[in-house]
Amino acid sequence: MKITGAQALIKSLEIEKAKYVFGYPGGAILPVYDALNYSKIKHILTRSEQAAAHAASGYARVSGNVGVCMATSGPGATNLVTGIATAYMDSIPIIAITGQVSTSVIGKDVFQEVDITGATAPFTKHNYLVKDANDIPRIVKEAFYIASTGRPGPVLIDLPKDVAETKINFKYPENISLKGYKPNIIGHSLQISRAAELINKSRCPVICAGGGINSASAEEELMQLAEKACIPVVTTLMGIGAFPANHPLYMGMIGMHGIPAANKTVTEADLVIAAGSRFADRTVGKVEGFAPKAKIIHIDIDPAEIGKNIQAHIPIVGDVKQILGEIVKKVEHKVPSAWNEHVSSLKKLKEEENLGSHSDKRLNPIEVIRQLSNKTKGKAIITTEVGCHQMWTAQYYEFIKPRTFISSGGLGTMGYGLPAAIGAQMAKKDEMIINICGDGSFQMNLTEMATAVENNLPVKIVLFNNSGLGLVRQLQEFYCDKRYNQVYFSFVPDFIKLAESYNFKAIRIQKQSEISDAIDSLISHEGPFLLECILDINENVYPMVLNGSPINEMIGG
Repeated sequence: MKITGAQALIKSLEIEKAKYVFGYPGGAILPVYDALNYSKIKHILTRSEQAAAHAASGYARVSGNVGVCMATSGPGATNLVTGIATAYMDSIPIIAITGQVSTSVIGKDVFQEVDITGATAPFTKHNYLVKDANDIPRIVKEAFYIASTGRPGPVLIDLPKDVAETKINFKYPENISLKGYKPNIIGHSLQISRAAELINKSRCPVICAGGGINSASAEEELMQLAEKACIPVVTTLMGIGAFPANHPLYMGMIGMHGIPAANKTVTEADLVIAAGSRFADRTVGKVEGFAPKAKIIHIDIDPAEIGKNIQAHIPIVGDVKQILGEIVKKVEHKVPSAWNEHVSSLKKLKEEENLGSHSDKRLNPIEVIRQLSNKTKGKAIITTEVGCHQMWTAQYYEFIKPRTFISSGGLGTMGYGLPAAIGAQMAKKDEMIINICGDGSFQMNLTEMATAVENNLPVKIVLFNNSGLGLVRQLQEFYCDKRYNQVYFSFVPDFIKLAESYNFKAIRIQKQSEISDAIDSLISHEGPFLLECILDINENVYPMVLNGSPINEMIGG
C-alpha cells in the first residue's frame, strides 16, 4: 500500500523511536499534522515555535535521546532559528522539521516562504530540502544518525507541502553510509599512551570536564581517572553535573564567574586534562593567562576544536568515554600529595558571602539557591534562563548527578529555561524539574506555563524578580562607567496573579526568614508551582573576571 510523504515521515520517526514531537502547526506543515493523527507519537503543542525547539533540547539533554521539534514554513521556521542555534552551540542532538511551500513556487516569494535551509546552514550539523518523497525515509535515518553521532548537534529537514502529499512505496533503509562523514570514535593509541605518561609524571594536574562528558555519558570513566590518580576536577558551565559537587576532589566551575578555588587550581596546575571541553572564551578568559604553567591534554570528538582556542601539547580526537577508559588503564595509582592538600586549602579558604549584610528585609539569592540545593539534596533536575540567577545556580547548587543542570551555555539564550523544563519533565515524569529564572528571561516565554498545565506537568519555577536586567546592569556598571540604560523595568506585572491565571500555585517572599518554608512548599506541592523571590537589582554576581584578564584575576566574591 502506498503512503504519503507526510505519513512516511511520521512512520520514520516511529522507527527511530521518537516518543514526542514539540511543535506548532500551520499551513505548509498540515499534511504532517494530519498524519500524526494516526501515530502513537505524542505531540506537545507549545505556545511558540522557539519554545518547541528549546523543549526538544531539554528533552534530549535529560533523556540522552534525540529531541524532535516541528513548525510550519516562513515565520514558523524562523521562530525555530534561535532554538536551533542554541542546540548547535551546546552540541545538543535535535531534529527540526519545517514545512515549506510547494516546490513549484519556491523562490517566488509566495505566502510564508523563507529559505530556512540557507538561513540555518551556519548553525546546523546538516540540513535537507526534500525534493523527492522517496528520499524521506533515507533522510530521516541520516538525520538521526548525524544528530546523535560524533559531536552531537541539530539537523533540519525542510519538507515542501507537495512532497509531503506525494504517495510512495515506503521502505526504511537498514544501513547507512555517508561519504565524508566518518566520526573518529577510537582515540589514537600512541597519543593515549603519551597522555598517561604525562599524567604519571605530573605533580600538579587538574581535569577540566566539559559538556562532552555529559553528552558521552563518560562520568564513570572521569571518576575512575580522578580517583585513581588523585586529580582534582573542575568543570565548565556545560560540564556541571559530570562530577559530583560533594566529592572531595571537586573544585567547582571555572571561568568568568567561576569559583575562586577552581580558577586558581587551573592557574597553578602543571597539567590540564581538558575532556570534552572546547575552551570557550567565558571559560579561559585571557588566553595568554590561562594555565600558564601547564601542558595541555585536549580530548574532543570534534577535531575542529583541537587547537582552535588553546594550543594542545597532546591532542586526542575521539569519544571521550572510550579515551578516558583507555587512559585509566595506563595511569598509576597515586595517593594524596602536597598538591591535593594545597587545592583543598584553596577550597576551604573560599570567601564566605557576607550574609550578615542582608537584613531580614533584604533577600539573598545565594541563600535561596543553597537552601534549594540542601532540601532537594542536589538531586532535582534544574533548568535555568540566562542571567545572574544562572550563575548563582551554577556556583551554589550542588549537582551530584549528570544531566541535571540544563542551561544555555554557548548562545546564552534568554527564554530557554521554562520550555527546556517542559522537555525535561516529559523525559523524566517522576523527577522534580525546577526552572530557576530572572524576571527578564521569564517574560520571554512565560506563556509556556500553559503548555505545562495542559500536559499535567508539575514543573516548578523559582523566579528572581529584581524588576530589571540584572546581569546587563552589572556589565554596564563595569564597562559603561555606571551609565545604566534600558536595564530597569518601569512596569512589572504581578507574577503571582499571572501564575494563578495559568493554574500555577504561587507565593512571594521578600525576607530571609521566609526562604525555608517557601522552598518546603514548592517541594511538597504536587502540581506546578511558582516561587517569586523579590531581589534588589544591585545584587551582583561575584566573583567576576573582567574582559582581557586571566581567570585568576577576579574581583568581588
